[in-house]
Amino acid sequence: FHIRPFINTRNFMKNNKAKKIALFGMMVALAFTFSYFESLIPLDFVVPGVKLGLANLVVVIALYLMKPGEAFSIAIIRIFLAGLTFGNVYSIAYSLCGGILSFLVMYLVRKTKLSVIGVSMLGGICHNIGQIIVAAIVMGTSRIAYYLPVLLVAGLITGLLLGVISKLVIERFEKVKRNKT
Repeated sequence: FHIRPFINTRNFMKNNKAKKIALFGMMVALAFTFSYFESLIPLDFVVPGVKLGLANLVVVIALYLMKPGEAFSIAIIRIFLAGLTFGNVYSIAYSLCGGILSFLVMYLVRKTKLSVIGVSMLGGICHNIGQIIVAAIVMGTSRIAYYLPVLLVAGLITGLLLGVISKLVIERFEKVKRNKT
């Protein structure tokens, strides 16, 4: 069985809409896969509640390479997929609040003089702030805010690492795009 006769690859590659849909699907799949890998890494023994945020790597890259609405959709779809697969209602609530706040801040500052790395670091910090807000609401106390400094440092460090990787990937995509024109 050979699939080539059924698909006109030349027309497919010229079809921008098909390329965008394929890229969007791949980005969602990659973000979901990173969420899965992250669920296998037990960082709770070091600092409870801290995660690497690997899936946010995809969101940062999408924010620079795709339309903002597409990047936001990738973040939201990934949160629900990962929450339904590896988590529960609470993990979805925490991730959703953190993800939305993080995305909004990154979207607002990405066109400033702040680098991709700085945008990613702000995203990591804001993600943790969003999660603390949900924790305070769920627990019915603002005392959980004592944990915020730990989470801010963790968000800063993971945001830095993901920002460096994002910057390299974005530069690579832009180089490939320049060479094609």
